[in-house]
Amino acid sequence: MAALAIDRCDGGPALNSDSELQVVAEGGRMRVLAVCVGIPEDRPGKTVRTGIHKQPINFAMSVTAEGLEDDAVCNRKHHGGPEQALCVEGNITRLWWEGLLNKAIPPGFFGENLCIEGLDNRIVALGDHFSIGNVVLEATAPRMPCRTLCEWLGDPAFAKRYLTAARPGFYCRVIESGRIAAGSSLKYEPFEGDRILLSEMMKHHGKRASPDLIHRYLTVPVHAKVRASLAQGSIKS
Repeated sequence: MAALAIDRCDGGPALNSDSELQVVAEGGRMRVLAVCVGIPEDRPGKTVRTGIHKQPINFAMSVTAEGLEDDAVCNRKHHGGPEQALCVEGNITRLWWEGLLNKAIPPGFFGENLCIEGLDNRIVALGDHFSIGNVVLEATAPRMPCRTLCEWLGDPAFAKRYLTAARPGFYCRVIESGRIAAGSSLKYEPFEGDRILLSEMMKHHGKRASPDLIHRYLTVPVHAKVRASLAQGSIKS
């Protein structure tokens, strides 16, 4: 993992090394803060509906290879499916956005299914595992900002701000199915191979890739669409 100087959202001193940042992730404070689902809603002037407006639920929910039961996924071309069954957000990052935007950002606001207490999105790499009881999730790709997200926030320029922030939420495939609920403890297991941070992949997205970079991506359990794009010499999900 590349060295990072991380500003703490809890008011503490900056984290200047990988080991310090990893302590924040593995210090026993991780849990599921919220499980969120959405319903199909109309978009003004659009024919495709959206399920981006996620709301926390207060009961256990089944999760399968296709995602959370009863969660609306309206645009199957770009959302849902086994490679991005769940969208996840770290609560440390959510609080950072609250401060930056100077507005309340409740869990689910960015369209995520899970909000994880104690997690800073900047530590997450492709292939990292998150175990919640019997459920095991594997990070496959960063969440890329889309037009629907900008519309939802009422800010046409938000996609650029999101990319510049380099703190992306992320998609996961489901390795083991089961049930999850808010308050559940969570075990974070970093991928043991080459660590490609999600923020790093975000910078690579849509660009031509060198043979060395393609080799790096081929050694990690990346999103299937990204793996397919590597054959064309680019990185795209």
